[in-house]
Amino acid sequence: MELILWRHAEAEDTTPDLTRELTGRGRKQAARMADWLNPRLPPDIRILASPATRALQTAQALGREYELAPVLAPGASAEDVLAAASWPDAPYPVLIVGHQPTLGQVAMQLLAGQAGDLAVKKGGIWWFQGRERAGQLQVVLRAVAAPDWL
Repeated sequence: MELILWRHAEAEDTTPDLTRELTGRGRKQAARMADWLNPRLPPDIRILASPATRALQTAQALGREYELAPVLAPGASAEDVLAAASWPDAPYPVLIVGHQPTLGQVAMQLLAGQAGDLAVKKGGIWWFQGRERAGQLQVVLRAVAAPDWL
């Protein structure tokens, strides 16, 4: 299974939190990352987005269908994200559009098998692949990218 974690792009610093919109720079970040992702995404990808406006706007940059996933709202746990993605057993690849620190906590869990935080840049992605070897789940980090690198 493949799991892609995409942090929403730069957003306005306003309240309420769930209605914060992307800034002009954030819209450019989301578009740049979407341009990079689209030719690389598997055709059967399932896209799940937090209900926060900034995450929905980031997901919309892909120009693909996505599902609103309330469980991915700010404050979600790493376990919530992995459950929403059906990791590692989903029969299809999943792209999660969400928030820090949750996405960094998921990345730490996948890479090190323990609690902790890793920094996921605004608009950045971490792309993981899970595979079974000798009856054990192995997690491979396929890519890390940020919009300002592309």
